[in-house]
Amino acid sequence: MNELIQQTFTWQNGLIFLGWGIVFLFIVLGFVTYAIYFERKVIGWMQYRHGPTRLGPFGMFQTIADIFKLLIKEDTIPKKADRALFILAPVIAYVPAFAVLATIPYTSTLGFADLNVGLLYYAALSSISTIGIVLAGWASNNKYSLLGGMRSAAQMISYEIPLVLSVVGIIMMNGSLSLRTIVEGQGSNFWEWNLFPQIVGFMVFVIAAVSELNRTPFDLPEAESELVAGYHVEYSGFRFAFFMLAEYVYVFAISALTTVLFLGGWHPPLAALDVIPGLLWFVLKFSFCVFFLFWLRATLPRIRVDQLMSLGWKVLLPIALANIFVTAVCLEIFSK
Repeated sequence: MNELIQQTFTWQNGLIFLGWGIVFLFIVLGFVTYAIYFERKVIGWMQYRHGPTRLGPFGMFQTIADIFKLLIKEDTIPKKADRALFILAPVIAYVPAFAVLATIPYTSTLGFADLNVGLLYYAALSSISTIGIVLAGWASNNKYSLLGGMRSAAQMISYEIPLVLSVVGIIMMNGSLSLRTIVEGQGSNFWEWNLFPQIVGFMVFVIAAVSELNRTPFDLPEAESELVAGYHVEYSGFRFAFFMLAEYVYVFAISALTTVLFLGGWHPPLAALDVIPGLLWFVLKFSFCVFFLFWLRATLPRIRVDQLMSLGWKVLLPIALANIFVTAVCLEIFSK
């Protein structure tokens, strides 16, 4: 894939690249479909319930049926809504979620774009989804939607700052914003991964990432007990499906990014295990990150909005700044 990108552009390799993009899109859509299924099964297992059981073997076709139901459901638009923005909002929320995946390296040779500012690209594009959520809340002409959209904007902007600052230490250690360079800077033994020298940054990153995903215990924008369903309360059918799709594509993206930044990417935990393909190691680490997000949802209660904002500004932001300072001091000391 990388060799294809580096070649002089022709219609032939352009079509090949487009074909790979379409294949990857279907892979991500397959992940979303069965991530929802496995989330329901995992949470059911943790809470002594069964989860989906009726449709297909072990209920495996339940999510497919749910998606089909959303696609054929009536598409309604409120009479006094801003029609153009109402239609555009789900697209703005989803497109960046898929676009950020272009810079994720899955192995040393498998990846779409090796940008020298890959991490900056990820942070910049993921922020655009906030605009889609705010537009959805405002364009619906519904007070509950507007409150959900504004709450989501406040939450995502607040946690975007410590999320970005938490990885500055890694950038300083590697001297690059390229995700491939960051992975290559980690060795084939788990103690050489960024997880250990940047354990504080890792903890800040995980908490901020869960909040950025609007997932439990930080799912305040969709607090149904207060806001009916939050910013997407007026959406139905496939437009509602776009918002859910964006959320689970971001689960894919943030799990892949965590694997790349802190867990060694495609590197094995021990050098002796290097015979196992790197893609398999990446998938195993990625799957653990996805399972961790499901585990949190099954375990923790939703926190209050004032606790959410206090955690972001009064706890995570100072810790992230302190981590940058300590990293800089350590690099200065050990570089001599």
